[in-house]
Amino acid sequence: MNAHKVFPAARRFSAALLVGTILGGMIAPAAVAQTAPGDAAQSPAGQESTAPTPPPSQPAGPGQPRGAGAELPPPPAAPAAPSVTRQIHSLTVTGSQRLEQETVLSYTSLRVGENYDDEKLDQALHDLLSTELFADVTIAGVETGDIVIRVRENPVINRIVLEGNHRIKDDKITPEIRLAPRQIFTRSRARADVARIIELYRRQGRYAASVDPQIVQLDQNRVDVVFVINEGPRSRVRTINIIGNEHFGDGRLIREMATREHRWWNIFSSADTYDPDRLAFDQQKLRQFYLTQGYADFRVQSAVAELTPDRRDFIITYVIDEGQRYRFGPVTVDSDIRDLDAASMQRRLPMHEGDWYNAKQVEDTVDSLNQLSGLFGYAFSDVRPQFHRDAEHRTMGVNFHVAETPRVYVERVDISGNTTTRDKVIRREFRLAEGDPFSSVQVRRSRDRIQSLGFFQDNLEIRQEQGTTPDRIVLGVDVQERATGQLQLSAGYSSLERFLINAAITQRNFMGRGQEVRAQVNWSSYSKSVEFGFTEPYLFDRNLALGFDLFRRDLNAFNFIGNSRQTTYGQISTGGQVRLGVPLTETINLALRYGLTYDQITLNQNVYFSDPDGTGPLPPVCDPLLAGRYLCDVIGNRVTSSVGYSLLYSTLNNYIHPTRGARLLFSQDFAGVGGDTRYLRTVVRGAKYWNVFNNFIFSISLEGGYIRALQKADSPDDDPVRLTDRFFLGSPQIRGFDIRGVGPRIQRRQYQVDADGNAVLDSNGNPLFVTGNNNILDDAIGGRAYYLGRAELEIPLGAGARDLGLRPSIFADIGAVFGVRRPALQDVAPGSPLTQIECTAADGTVQLVPPSAGSCPTNFTLTRNPVTPFREVFLGDTPRPRISVGFGVNWNSPFGPFRIDIARALVSAPGDDTKLITFNVGTAF
Repeated sequence: MNAHKVFPAARRFSAALLVGTILGGMIAPAAVAQTAPGDAAQSPAGQESTAPTPPPSQPAGPGQPRGAGAELPPPPAAPAAPSVTRQIHSLTVTGSQRLEQETVLSYTSLRVGENYDDEKLDQALHDLLSTELFADVTIAGVETGDIVIRVRENPVINRIVLEGNHRIKDDKITPEIRLAPRQIFTRSRARADVARIIELYRRQGRYAASVDPQIVQLDQNRVDVVFVINEGPRSRVRTINIIGNEHFGDGRLIREMATREHRWWNIFSSADTYDPDRLAFDQQKLRQFYLTQGYADFRVQSAVAELTPDRRDFIITYVIDEGQRYRFGPVTVDSDIRDLDAASMQRRLPMHEGDWYNAKQVEDTVDSLNQLSGLFGYAFSDVRPQFHRDAEHRTMGVNFHVAETPRVYVERVDISGNTTTRDKVIRREFRLAEGDPFSSVQVRRSRDRIQSLGFFQDNLEIRQEQGTTPDRIVLGVDVQERATGQLQLSAGYSSLERFLINAAITQRNFMGRGQEVRAQVNWSSYSKSVEFGFTEPYLFDRNLALGFDLFRRDLNAFNFIGNSRQTTYGQISTGGQVRLGVPLTETINLALRYGLTYDQITLNQNVYFSDPDGTGPLPPVCDPLLAGRYLCDVIGNRVTSSVGYSLLYSTLNNYIHPTRGARLLFSQDFAGVGGDTRYLRTVVRGAKYWNVFNNFIFSISLEGGYIRALQKADSPDDDPVRLTDRFFLGSPQIRGFDIRGVGPRIQRRQYQVDADGNAVLDSNGNPLFVTGNNNILDDAIGGRAYYLGRAELEIPLGAGARDLGLRPSIFADIGAVFGVRRPALQDVAPGSPLTQIECTAADGTVQLVPPSAGSCPTNFTLTRNPVTPFREVFLGDTPRPRISVGFGVNWNSPFGPFRIDIARALVSAPGDDTKLITFNVGTAF
């Protein structure tokens, strides 16, 4: 099969007809301009002309040049060809395959027995070709009246093939193509499809893209249509030229635009791609900038985008006229509304007489006056700035006139677009109901509350429309629902938990009622958990939230010997919690809870217990020499029964991803309503968000907590707050440190010994210890108090990076955990009895054998293995702040939430574990 171009040569008959028409048109004017000799010329009025006919010129003689004093005789006029009329004797159609002869003839006006001429034949050709069923049509037998219409039918499309498209996939191009299998192929449709494909690529900034349509001939007059696409490079903006700017440089003005010149580092931004809509937007941005700088007469005279000859880049040129710079003249406010004090409003204006004119301040003032009017119930207040230009002194006086309008009440609330979410779920978030006085503050609060549900699109707005009367307003919201259910089956690797598997299903809008249902299963090398939770945000359609959680968690705590991580104690927690939320005011909520947990804490007997095989005279017991006294004290089973409450103050505009507002939480939990544990835990958290520097999100968060023991310790060396109830601090709370890398800890350091087992001393007689982290056992034991602070700046990226879910940020963290009773430390010096093998006879006689002996004497049983000489050191129990700085990236990856942080600890305390890079995958639930 050979590929042929879609557009073949023109038909021979049509070409001959066209040539004849052109030649006839060239001859006709000459014939009309000449008259036959002796004929009388007619006047415009149709009367015979009285002007004498000039005699014919004589031909030039041999010595006279042609045209000098004599004219050539005009040629005789060509007689007009009479239109010949003939009769059709027979009509025959040849070449048709799919169409019957009668069908082809029905498209023409030719009929047997009727007369025809050349014009009627031409019309028949035109009618047949206009059906787009035929690739070629000719008519024979014109002279005899036996008319034969020869047709060549357009082929049928077998399939459509796209080749060369990599940037735009088939599923994006195919819907734009009008040609389809089993349809008739026509060149006009092919040309239209080529234009549509090229337009798709131009929308992506690829102006060098080209499409070559080809056909592959098949049997039975079928074809495959092949669109060979050359995508070409993305057409970038190579240069932006600005002409006419005298007071601001090109770089300063380009920074105000959305378009950027192409640079190699703009890999995550599409701002350097040419976009005609963005070109118009940049003109408006330039005007806005100059109007904020006092240039009230600024205008863009022209904006031209030129494509380079290679069609790879654009060169944009702006011609601007800056005009004169103005200052503010007198700025006043007058109000026709009785509730608004004009003098008070004028004192709060941001501009003053003598300041450089700023149109943005004028717009903001109009908005603020409208909002102020909305607070008093005037939804459609009419604030009109009246300008007084003084061109001579270059001043611009402004008077803000607040026209009188009626007080407005809410007529109704219209909701549309919600297909899953029930109306009442949205309506109960409105702070205004039918009949309430209008308040712009309550409208903004309603918008924020609906947005915080997380059920709808971002940047949701509430419309304000005129009601049936001037004092009525209709509030409307068009929502666009987003997916609220999430099913996650993921596997990953975490620097905190090594290999992990996660299976979770969450529905935050269960059956459209706004209820949340979640179930989750996690498994990793160090933790396993099963959890189920349910929350009803409006119990019995009242503003009360009720929820419960059930869980079973199997956690293996660990410590480090250098970079080697080993399990210490295991904690299995089984329990649940019941929660009740009560709003006290619009911004203050009270949450009550009761929790019951059964903890089983164990140690590995093969590692931390003496006589693990039961061959000795005593049963296996936890050995402080192996585990440490603080671990031996924590093992056992206990029940924790606690009640608690939380007071929450929040003005966040979005609880999921806030960009402005504040949040303050005060929480207390009392353990001791039955059970085995008694304490009072208090935690305070606060955060503040600002939208600064054009969508840069800056936030500061502070938190702290303290646990007060309400029971006595088991011994003077134990802390009354159990190890599992204390605060721990490290990654990911304070970045730049390892998990539990901050705070009180016990390090076990090994003595250096010589060949005889004696301690190695330095020049001052002090014992030396084995160096290197691989020989130090490090256990974090937590504290009863902590504080943590964080300052973070989230950096906005281009549309492409936002689509990938990338949110980079830079941050600084500060914190500490402290306040634990100093534990009893152990010191097993070289040469002490504990460093020797303990052997016991049947009569109870105990004999110590050097480790070099390797075993006990005959008739003696091994009762204790030798202990490597060590000394325990207590470190980190200080409120001294630890400080780290760094940057990180959040990524909503296809396999789960991903976070990577690179942070450096600037301030640390002895014993702290620092870490430069940390990452976490798939555990953000």
